[in-house]
Amino acid sequence: MGVLWKLEPATAAKHRLYQRYLDAWWPILLQTSQRTGYSRPRVTLLDAFAGPGRYQDGEPGSPVFILERLLNHSAVDRMHLSPRRVHLIFIEKDHARHQHLLGELHTRFGPLRDLPVHVEVQRGDAGTDSVSLLTRLGSWGQPILGIFDSWGSVNVPLDVMRRIARNPSSEVVTTFGPNWFSRRENLNPDVLDTVFGGRAFWTPADAESRPDERWRVWLSTYRDALRRSGFPYQLQFELVPRTGQPLYLVFGTGSTAGLKAMKEAMWKVDDRDGESFRDPRTRGAIPDGQIDLFQAAGLADTELLELVAQRLSMGPATVETVGEWLLTETSRWMPKHALQAIREMRQNGRVTLLSSGKLTTKSQVSLPA
Repeated sequence: MGVLWKLEPATAAKHRLYQRYLDAWWPILLQTSQRTGYSRPRVTLLDAFAGPGRYQDGEPGSPVFILERLLNHSAVDRMHLSPRRVHLIFIEKDHARHQHLLGELHTRFGPLRDLPVHVEVQRGDAGTDSVSLLTRLGSWGQPILGIFDSWGSVNVPLDVMRRIARNPSSEVVTTFGPNWFSRRENLNPDVLDTVFGGRAFWTPADAESRPDERWRVWLSTYRDALRRSGFPYQLQFELVPRTGQPLYLVFGTGSTAGLKAMKEAMWKVDDRDGESFRDPRTRGAIPDGQIDLFQAAGLADTELLELVAQRLSMGPATVETVGEWLLTETSRWMPKHALQAIREMRQNGRVTLLSSGKLTTKSQVSLPA
């Protein structure tokens, strides 16, 4: 691969997801009021696989759209941006791409030292240099968003994730490229030990031989690794474009607010490429195209119905409990979706109401005996 390469459909869809998420993330952390003042003195965004800044046909790379959308955010006047409060770190290992990124940022934004935020463009390795950069910039103890978005190898040590998980309001996103699971045999087992936290944690996944299940098992194994690193909540999802190969993302956060913000970003991504976000837990037929909460006939999405059935297979639960499970355990569904799904399942005889009266969020339901 040269300095620049073509923007793949799945990457374009993923970028729109990042943009939507960051549009919500920045004001949550940076907006202040006369009553509270500066509640947090510093926020750091780390883009650990930054790339050259643009693609072959001129589309902006992640460092460019991250900085551009922040500086032009609708709430920028209330964020009180300053180089002390906001740090953007972009790491790129390849020398030619690092130089191209510097030139791209300077062309679009002028001298970086004159910007109202601190921008650090570092040539280095995401796995070995992320912690030292965050240390040098005084990021520890403050909110961090780490984007570990590698198209190829996933080689960031779990210790890095563990350090970020200890910080208040901190989150990580890790991307697995489309060929990672089929190329696993070519990866160094010692590297996998550092990524997953030890050989005992990843060798069971390596034993999975079914091609249609292999990616699910590996993705779930990495989600478990993020949980062990200290992130209470983890989302895993498959991004499927209309054309081209899918991408696989795992998101770690310490708050349900972070879960909701990421899911809301997914619901807002438009459908011009026909992409969809799938939950790895589901194995049934999922409608193609953009995410639709309800199909044209007013019926609940088949993925949602399958997931609710999975939860109820664990035992009876209230509608509210099912909603909480949807929030914390599924890739894109919210608590509010539980009632609609269970109402339809009840009409079709797929669930039984165990409590008397009208079906509400407090009602207890189960699968039929």
